This record gives sequence, C-alpha cells and structure tokens, in this order.
Amino acid sequence: MLTIGDFARATRLSAKALRRYDELGLLPPARVDPFTGYRYYTDEQVERARLVAWLRRIGMPLAEVGRVCDLYGTDPAGAARAIRAYWARVESETAARRGLAVSLVDRLKGPADMSFETTSGTASGAASRTTSGEASGAASGTDSGTDSGTSSGQGFGAASGTAFGTAFGTSSETDSGRGLAPPALALWTAVRLDRGLVRPSQQDAALAGPRLLAVADGYGPEGEAAARAVVGTLGSVPAPEPPARTGDVLNALEDAVRAADGAVTGLADSGTTLTAALWTGGRLVLAHLGDSRAYLLRDGVLVRLTRDHTVVQALVDAGELDPAEAAERPDRAVLLKALDGGEVPPEPELGVHEARPGDRYLLCTDGLSAVAPAEEIRRALAAGGTPDDAAEALVALARELGGPDNVACVVADVVPADG
Repeated sequence: MLTIGDFARATRLSAKALRRYDELGLLPPARVDPFTGYRYYTDEQVERARLVAWLRRIGMPLAEVGRVCDLYGTDPAGAARAIRAYWARVESETAARRGLAVSLVDRLKGPADMSFETTSGTASGAASRTTSGEASGAASGTDSGTDSGTSSGQGFGAASGTAFGTAFGTSSETDSGRGLAPPALALWTAVRLDRGLVRPSQQDAALAGPRLLAVADGYGPEGEAAARAVVGTLGSVPAPEPPARTGDVLNALEDAVRAADGAVTGLADSGTTLTAALWTGGRLVLAHLGDSRAYLLRDGVLVRLTRDHTVVQALVDAGELDPAEAAERPDRAVLLKALDGGEVPPEPELGVHEARPGDRYLLCTDGLSAVAPAEEIRRALAAGGTPDDAAEALVALARELGGPDNVACVVADVVPADG
C-alpha cells in the first residue's frame, strides 16, 4: 500500500488533486484508515492515476476523464477513440477561430502580411517541373524491395492534377478582391518512398500533382490500405474555380481532408496521418494531421513548419517535458490526431505559407524526422544539387541511421515559372 504522499510522487498528482478526485469518485483510494482518515493506494492504481493526469493535461473535463478511464479498463481501443473524439472537438473550435484570424489578416493587411506557417505535403515520383497542367507523378507503398522507389506520373498524381491543379493553376488568381496576381513561381520536385531496413511492408503513400502534394503514414493492421485510400481520395474533391480567395482554397482543402477521412471508415484499428499542400503559384495552402513534418530551408536556415499532433508534443508545449527528452520517450508516436474514419472527422491544422524564389521545402514522414537530427537534415538539404539529389541523400541518411521505419519524402524547390 502507498500513502497519499508516495502515490502523489509516483503519479505526479498533488495530494490536493487526489483528494478532489476521491470526492468525485474518479480515483478513490483502495483503503481509508477508519481512525486517522489516511488514504492508501495500491500499485495497480498508478496506471489509472497517470491516465487521469494525462487527460487533464490535454484539458479534458473531469466527467469525460472518468468515462475514458472506465472504458480503458475494458476497451482500450474504445478509450483511444473517445480521446480522439474529444480532441477533434477541441481542434474544431480552434480551427474556427484560426479561420477567422486568417480572414481578418487577409482583409485588413493583405496576403503579403500573412504569417500562418503551418505547412505540409509530400509527393512521389521522379524529379519533375510542375509548371504545367500535367501531373508530376504519384506513388503508394506497394514496393516490395528495400531500395528507394520512384514512379512515373500514374495513378494518384493524375487524379490530383484534375481536381486541384485546374482550379488553381493559373496566374490570374486574385486575393481578397484586390486583383493581386501571385508571383510567377513554380515547384521543381523530387520524391522518394523507401521501405526501410526493418519494416516488412510499406505503409506510407504519397502523391504529386502540378498543384497538390500529400503524404500519408498509415498505422495498424490495415495501415497501408488507409494511407492509400486517403491519398487516392484527396485529389478527387472539386475545388472552386479561379479567381479564388485564400479562404475558398482553405475551405476546399479542408473538404478534401474530410472526404479522405471517410475513405478510412471500416478499416479496423487502422488509420493514417496526412499532410497536404496546395500550390497556388505563390504560396502553399496547407493541411496537417499527425506527426509527418514539413521543413523550409531559406537562406541556409532550416525551419520546421508543422507541429506534431502527439501526446509527447502536447507535453512539451505545456512545459511538462523538455524537448530534448521527447525523442527518447517510448510513447513519442502516440497520436492525438489522425484520419481513422471515426464518428467525428478530425479538423486539420490549416495555414498559408508565402513562398520565395530559392526556397527549398522538405516534406516527410516520421521515418526520416524521428531518426535524423535536424542539423543532419539541414546539411543534406543545403548541400546543393537538384531536388532529386537531395531526396536521394535524405533516404540514404535514414538508412545510415538504421532505417527503422518507412520513409516518404519530397524536396521541392521554388523556382521562376519561366526558369
């Protein structure tokens, strides 16, 4: 038996919080001394108490905490779904406020002053210039070998080029009714999928069209099917015709993500992350869920543009965990947000990133970012050469570090459209 003091130290819950949770019936002690009133707990209660602490750290109300903890005892998968449903509501409310903020900035200051840098996306295929209305290629995790794979402009890439590339592929696009044409810029991309050295199958999938880029990292017994379904569906959602305002493009991308979530319905205990970017000729409109990442190399400086939707990242954000410790946590891949076909579709993190000539973007799954330090990624990107050279170097880097997971990555250079 543990005293309340010992139990508080083991669970990182204060004695005051434990007394409060006892009063609410959320975490009653195993024994209360009838004479002294001292509370005693068992070792078996530590896990439940820690779950309570984590749920409170993500802001879950006490009533819901109790339901999730009770569900965890008999149905852990159901408890996970309940947590995701709660977080989807939180993200929905946040997304609504974010959309309003984007609209206000767009209206009051103009698109050049927007600084919402939440970007993402990955494609697949050999290096190609995406300056026309033709798809640049796509790939899904079907390769059975261990070498890096490329594709030749078939399948998902072509689908995305039809839906989004046509809608936003002209230089006549205006923003906020001001008639401001975007810079005459284009993307030069190279993408790789690699199974890695440990995984028996490839559960990453990716696509590249002339405007739409995306990467999905599947998980669970049907993770490959989930990633492929999301990638295949993403490019089929119609987008508004030009001229289209930034808000219209954001709405179209959000609709595409919702449709992609529906494509995962019925895949038991499986789901996928998704990061997607819609190129409009001068900026990237972005949607992100999960722990795939996007980076920007500008003037030799590497900046991470996405935030991981994981429990560990939430603890870092809350100041409960040092960033240096996060990479060593065994639960670092536990997701707070993903596409799993649940009852409440998750709200993607949306944003707009202004591009400049000379920018180099890296968009990748965690098979690269979880094993390679940021400085090594920066060096590989800054080494020069074509996007194809950089993509090959990044896959080689992941393999040198053990290749424990599938890798999907794209390197995209922003270049003059007539360059």
